[in-house]
Amino acid sequence: MSNLADTMPFAKLMGVNVIEATPERVVAELVVREELCTAGGILHGGAAMAFADSLGGVAGFLALPEGAVGTTTIESKTNFFGGSKVGLTLRGECTALHRGKRTSVWQTRISTPEGKMVALVIQTQMVLFPA
Repeated sequence: MSNLADTMPFAKLMGVNVIEATPERVVAELVVREELCTAGGILHGGAAMAFADSLGGVAGFLALPEGAVGTTTIESKTNFFGGSKVGLTLRGECTALHRGKRTSVWQTRISTPEGKMVALVIQTQMVLFPA
């Protein structure tokens, strides 16, 4: 599978590696690099949020209803549970909570290789139709 993140410039810049992408679930990995960290080599919260937003965007796009042309994030909420040090490969798993005609809601769990949850993100995607 070619890396879907290559079609998304910001996700590519971050180093997102999409492993699985279906209308029901998107799974990806992100290696915590120094450029994505705050002082002390800990993943920046904004980087975790951007990782989750990228997965939610892919999921929302793959699940578009007939006639829709795109999707955009209209709301996002993040809970942080722990830090991630440089060198860790994080896993993001994004699943649907709601898929409607005008919006979809996605939950992304970001965890360490040991399964420890780093963050939980819930975001709403608005479905875009032609003008």
